[in-house]
Amino acid sequence: MTQHLFQPIAVGPYTLTHRVAMAPLTRSRAGQPGDLPTALNAEYYRQRASAALIITEATQISRQGQGYAWTPGIYSDEQVQGWRQVSTQVHEAGGLIFMQLWHVGRVSHPSFQPDNALPVAPSALPVPGKTFIVDDDGNGVWGDVPVPRALETAEIVQIIEDYRRAARNALKAGMDGIEIHAGNGYLLDQFINSNSNQREDAYGGSVENRARLLLQVVEAVADEVGAERVGVRLTPMGRFMGMGDATPEATFGHIVSALNRWPLAYLHLVEPAVVGTVKDEHFDPRWDAIIGQLRTQWKGVLMVAGGYDPKTAEHALAANRADIIAFGRPFLANPDLPRRIREGLALNASDPSTFFGGDQRGYTDYPAHP
Repeated sequence: MTQHLFQPIAVGPYTLTHRVAMAPLTRSRAGQPGDLPTALNAEYYRQRASAALIITEATQISRQGQGYAWTPGIYSDEQVQGWRQVSTQVHEAGGLIFMQLWHVGRVSHPSFQPDNALPVAPSALPVPGKTFIVDDDGNGVWGDVPVPRALETAEIVQIIEDYRRAARNALKAGMDGIEIHAGNGYLLDQFINSNSNQREDAYGGSVENRARLLLQVVEAVADEVGAERVGVRLTPMGRFMGMGDATPEATFGHIVSALNRWPLAYLHLVEPAVVGTVKDEHFDPRWDAIIGQLRTQWKGVLMVAGGYDPKTAEHALAANRADIIAFGRPFLANPDLPRRIREGLALNASDPSTFFGGDQRGYTDYPAHP
């Protein structure tokens, strides 16, 4: 039974016809040069327009915000035009689409940065992970992340303005709304977590200070596009790229309470089922209590993601754990996922070798069910 998954729900100014959302999924297939969405990307999203809501792959707000090869941006006129192809195709197929805005912070490489500079971060700390770069032969390979440089306090104002500009551009590109990516070990998450933030200015130390950048970004983006068209993604207890916080209940409780200031479209929480692209067998057992705490604190629509299948998704909604479930990998291989769930049809398996980079193989060639 999937009766809860297929109930309508209001999200901001929109009414979703069901509750099977498409989670943001990095695929590293932007056109070059310029990191531009192309007709191939538009076809990929069009195929998946039956999602209750599509959240685009993470999209960099500036050159400085890029950390992986061939990911799209939203800071140039050409990128806006490329994304307009995507939104047009999705809308013509009857779908809704929000753009996820992204600054990777320290999870980057000089080859992506203006003037081959070091990536930026709250603090100059080593990064336990790799990123997807282009080698001398033009191939995508996994490369080490250098120790970043710490942002000067004065530089943070420009980053907030980059988010504002990106949100404005996303609406120019025809997007229905914005998701602010504040999780998964990227810049805003790096400021939030005590493991990665050792600053001693207004953006470090206390919970209030570490949450400050996120809240300033939310304020700027909401001012630009309207709070009702803005969602926020968080990963409490996430461990990807060295994340961790000394007081997660207090830290994320403060953030969620502060987010209640705005009538946001939704809050999106990622459960710790997956770290990067692999299943996490050692996630913190406090997670379940924290999601219960945040569910109680949050006054709006709650979306969750993290390894759900149709059965566990239906159970989560029935138990009031959340209001919407975002599916990631199942949408890679099943462009018609909502129909397959509703009708109990078998799911295609995804091919991990085609997750990042490449052409239409493993991207637009997965068949819908007959």
